[in-house]
Amino acid sequence: MKLCRWLQEECNEYILSKQLLRSGTAIGALVHEAEFAQSRSDFLNKLYIALKEANETKYWLYLLYDSALINDKMFQSIHPDIQSLLKILVSSTKTLKEQVKH
Repeated sequence: MKLCRWLQEECNEYILSKQLLRSGTAIGALVHEAEFAQSRSDFLNKLYIALKEANETKYWLYLLYDSALINDKMFQSIHPDIQSLLKILVSSTKTLKEQVKH
Protein backbone atom coordinates (compact mmCIF):
# COMPACT_ATOMS: atom_id res chain seq x y z
CA MET A 1 0.00 0.00 0.00
CA LYS A 2 2.86 2.36 0.81
CA LEU A 3 4.53 1.60 -2.51
CA CYS A 4 1.31 2.34 -4.38
CA ARG A 5 0.88 5.62 -2.51
CA TRP A 6 4.49 6.55 -3.29
CA LEU A 7 4.06 5.68 -6.98
CA GLN A 8 1.00 7.89 -7.19
CA GLU A 9 2.37 10.82 -5.19
CA GLU A 10 5.98 10.86 -6.38
CA CYS A 11 5.78 9.39 -9.89
CA ASN A 12 2.23 10.31 -10.87
CA GLU A 13 1.80 6.65 -11.81
CA TYR A 14 -1.81 5.57 -11.35
CA ILE A 15 -2.49 2.64 -13.66
CA LEU A 16 0.19 0.14 -12.58
CA SER A 17 0.00 1.22 -8.95
CA LYS A 18 -3.73 0.52 -8.86
CA GLN A 19 -3.21 -2.88 -10.48
CA LEU A 20 -0.53 -3.70 -7.92
CA LEU A 21 -2.74 -2.53 -5.07
CA ARG A 22 -5.72 -4.53 -6.32
CA SER A 23 -3.88 -7.81 -6.81
CA GLY A 24 -1.68 -7.39 -3.74
CA THR A 25 -4.56 -6.78 -1.35
CA ALA A 26 -6.66 -9.53 -2.94
CA ILE A 27 -4.16 -12.15 -1.72
CA GLY A 28 -4.83 -11.45 1.94
CA ALA A 29 -8.55 -10.98 1.40
CA LEU A 30 -8.87 -14.37 -0.28
CA VAL A 31 -6.85 -16.17 2.38
CA HIS A 32 -8.93 -14.47 5.05
CA GLU A 33 -12.13 -15.44 3.23
CA ALA A 34 -10.89 -19.04 2.99
CA GLU A 35 -10.99 -19.29 6.78
CA PHE A 36 -14.76 -19.62 6.56
CA ALA A 37 -14.95 -21.77 3.45
CA GLN A 38 -17.97 -24.03 3.19
CA SER A 39 -15.93 -27.11 2.29
CA ARG A 40 -12.37 -28.26 1.59
CA SER A 41 -13.03 -27.73 -2.11
CA ASP A 42 -14.20 -24.18 -1.46
CA PHE A 43 -11.12 -23.57 0.71
CA LEU A 44 -8.86 -24.93 -2.02
CA ASN A 45 -10.58 -22.81 -4.65
CA LYS A 46 -10.03 -19.62 -2.64
CA LEU A 47 -6.35 -20.48 -2.15
CA TYR A 48 -5.97 -21.12 -5.88
CA ILE A 49 -7.39 -17.69 -6.61
CA ALA A 50 -5.05 -16.17 -4.00
CA LEU A 51 -2.17 -17.94 -5.77
CA LYS A 52 -3.22 -16.42 -9.08
CA GLU A 53 -3.39 -12.97 -7.48
CA ALA A 54 0.08 -13.45 -5.95
CA ASN A 55 1.45 -14.39 -9.35
CA GLU A 56 -0.21 -11.32 -10.88
CA THR A 57 1.29 -9.14 -8.14
CA LYS A 58 4.72 -10.52 -9.00
CA TYR A 59 4.10 -9.58 -12.63
CA TRP A 60 3.23 -5.97 -11.73
CA LEU A 61 6.34 -5.72 -9.55
CA TYR A 62 8.54 -6.91 -12.41
CA LEU A 63 6.85 -4.49 -14.78
CA LEU A 64 7.42 -1.58 -12.39
CA TYR A 65 11.04 -2.61 -11.95
CA ASP A 66 11.73 -3.21 -15.64
CA SER A 67 10.23 0.17 -16.52
CA ALA A 68 12.46 1.85 -13.88
CA LEU A 69 9.52 3.14 -11.85
CA ILE A 70 11.00 1.38 -8.83
CA ASN A 71 14.69 0.95 -8.20
CA ASP A 72 16.62 -2.17 -7.26
CA LYS A 73 16.45 -1.43 -3.52
CA MET A 74 12.66 -1.04 -3.64
CA PHE A 75 12.25 -4.16 -5.74
CA GLN A 76 14.52 -6.22 -3.47
CA SER A 77 12.59 -5.06 -0.39
CA ILE A 78 9.35 -6.53 -1.77
CA HIS A 79 10.30 -9.34 -4.13
CA PRO A 80 11.34 -11.88 -1.44
CA ASP A 81 7.96 -11.43 0.25
CA ILE A 82 5.97 -12.20 -2.86
CA GLN A 83 8.24 -15.17 -3.62
CA SER A 84 7.60 -16.51 -0.11
CA LEU A 85 3.85 -16.05 -0.50
CA LEU A 86 3.93 -17.89 -3.80
CA LYS A 87 5.86 -20.81 -2.27
CA ILE A 88 3.44 -21.03 0.66
CA LEU A 89 0.38 -20.93 -1.59
CA VAL A 90 1.80 -23.47 -4.06
CA SER A 91 2.66 -25.84 -1.22
CA SER A 92 -0.72 -25.37 0.46
CA THR A 93 -2.71 -25.91 -2.72
CA LYS A 94 -0.71 -29.04 -3.60
CA THR A 95 -1.30 -30.51 -0.13
CA LEU A 96 -4.98 -29.63 -0.13
CA LYS A 97 -5.49 -30.95 -3.64
CA GLU A 98 -4.21 -34.34 -2.50
CA GLN A 99 -6.48 -34.27 0.55
CA VAL A 100 -9.55 -33.35 -1.52
CA LYS A 101 -8.87 -36.29 -3.89
CA HIS A 102 -9.06 -38.78 -1.04
